[in-house]
Amino acid sequence: MKINWKSKGLFKIAIIFFLLVNTSYYWEGKLGLFAFPVFLLLFIVYLFLAAELLIQFFFLLKEKFADKSRLLYSGFLTTVLIVVFFRPYGLIDFEKFEADNLLIAERESVANCKTVLKLKDDFTFKERNVCFGVMESTGKYYIQNDTIYFDNVRTSILNDYHYQFAVIKTEDENHFDFVRYESLTDTVGNGLWITKNELHKFKDKSNKRTGFIE
Repeated sequence: MKINWKSKGLFKIAIIFFLLVNTSYYWEGKLGLFAFPVFLLLFIVYLFLAAELLIQFFFLLKEKFADKSRLLYSGFLTTVLIVVFFRPYGLIDFEKFEADNLLIAERESVANCKTVLKLKDDFTFKERNVCFGVMESTGKYYIQNDTIYFDNVRTSILNDYHYQFAVIKTEDENHFDFVRYESLTDTVGNGLWITKNELHKFKDKSNKRTGFIE
């Protein structure tokens, strides 16, 4: 029994599924609240492909593994499902190809919601908020005196909210907060806990819009 056109279509679906999983680093943060429905859809596709693999194994046993095309197809499905199971965020850590993180600040709130902000040494930043969706803000930043200003900010779908600037506040000798403010009239701010701070490496740089101002 040869593989029919439906199986060939599922082969294409498996390829697209594999590519989406392995490139999620680039697209999930842009979807905002739509990210979780997409993840749910990918999970359903995963179960569907697993069921398809069981069907193919049934025919392989029935045919005593005589159909080489079915054997190749089943091997491909097996590889895709195993790889995604053990590496659900993809085979490649794409962040390794980005600039180094000079400052990392984060906060975890109720319902396992988590915000992580990273300032990189190429004067770009990335803020990621996972809570009933994946919200992401990216852009440039520059430092003037003790204030960090955000510039050219890009946000996720249905999310145009972002902070204008931030300052580092000392709670005690072991605890520093990265406090962000919406505007000059914002007197409360929103704080994140600093887990890494190497901004002192900017002291040799002096571009007003993209560097450290003494």
